[in-house]
Amino acid sequence: MDEHLVILLIALIVLVYGYISKWLARFNISGPMVFTGLGLALSPIGLGITQVEVDTEFVTLLVEVALVLVLFSDAALLELKLLKQSWKLPARLLFIGLPITIVAGAGVAKLFFPELPSFYLLLLALLLTPTDAVLGKAVVSDPKVPEKIRSTINVESGLNDGIIFPILITVVALILSGVEHAQDNRWLGYVAQQIIFGALVGGLVGYLGTKLQTSCFNRNWMVETYLNLIPIALAILAFYLAEAFSGNGFIAAFFAGLYAGNTNEMTRGHIEDFAESEGELLVLISFFIFGLAFVPITLPFVTVNVLLYSLLSLTLLRMLPVIISLLGSRLNLATMAFIAWFGPRGIASILYVLIVAHEMGGIKGFETLYAVVTTTVLMSIIAHGLSAQPLANWYAKHHG
Repeated sequence: MDEHLVILLIALIVLVYGYISKWLARFNISGPMVFTGLGLALSPIGLGITQVEVDTEFVTLLVEVALVLVLFSDAALLELKLLKQSWKLPARLLFIGLPITIVAGAGVAKLFFPELPSFYLLLLALLLTPTDAVLGKAVVSDPKVPEKIRSTINVESGLNDGIIFPILITVVALILSGVEHAQDNRWLGYVAQQIIFGALVGGLVGYLGTKLQTSCFNRNWMVETYLNLIPIALAILAFYLAEAFSGNGFIAAFFAGLYAGNTNEMTRGHIEDFAESEGELLVLISFFIFGLAFVPITLPFVTVNVLLYSLLSLTLLRMLPVIISLLGSRLNLATMAFIAWFGPRGIASILYVLIVAHEMGGIKGFETLYAVVTTTVLMSIIAHGLSAQPLANWYAKHHG
């Protein structure tokens, strides 16, 4: 892989997109759509200018850092006071909707891919369950949409990938060790440990790190430029510290951002500045790599069943469980459908495929899972990119 050529291409694409980004937004063409499309155009199935191996450290590290920083910055922009007042909707999505989504996803997958073992089908459902608020950015950032709805979508996307990760790793371990260990309930303790330790470590890092930053700034010990850099360091510190203490790093990054953004108003402003510039750049580069590396190697394995299941995953398999989980919440059907539709698949699914491919890429049958996830993410980039702003405008007009 010519990494220098890839870096040069990324720089040129950022320049061109930066010049015309506002003009493209008029046509509801999002950044992920542009970067994924250009990645495809330059890949072996396009102009064939360069090729990237998906399992290289360069790709994995890039996507991992992007996800950590996105989780941190998204959480930092949530108002904890508002979340305390309206925690019921995210709780419904995470503790009712999410399990139903996993069960339904695995069950329907059995109809489309009967040749795959049950644990492979469960793994597929887990890979496609995490949502990505970045692909619906116009919704979660548009002040015309009620803050309660934006917060609900943002909290769900911030927490569901961290909750899914330990379960996913457990399923991978069960597949590799054999189904005879499937009845071992120790995995429940492992999942709980990952979530609890991740939340505790992340919360402490975010709260204490921000308190220390505020104290040093008030004493005039800090150069103001570093107010933008310290939150980035806190996000990465929370991730690796949680992993060292057997917690989930992605959950830690989310809780670090949640406490950092709600401990000091000035810190939240600087995190918002970062999210709108450096953070978005990392996200867009990740989607470029997705188009350049993921899609080309998946294309030979895309079948009619893969396309149909991917379409169901974005629609019925996502929307029905969400609507079921929100029944009795006093939301009208339009609002429930609005929240249900904005469950796009993006960076988390890409990263989890990388992790699974590293662990079990040589096992026969994995290519089908790879193809489904890649196809679903590609569909999501287009569908949610095109619909985010128009639907946000429509919802704000009729239900705001």
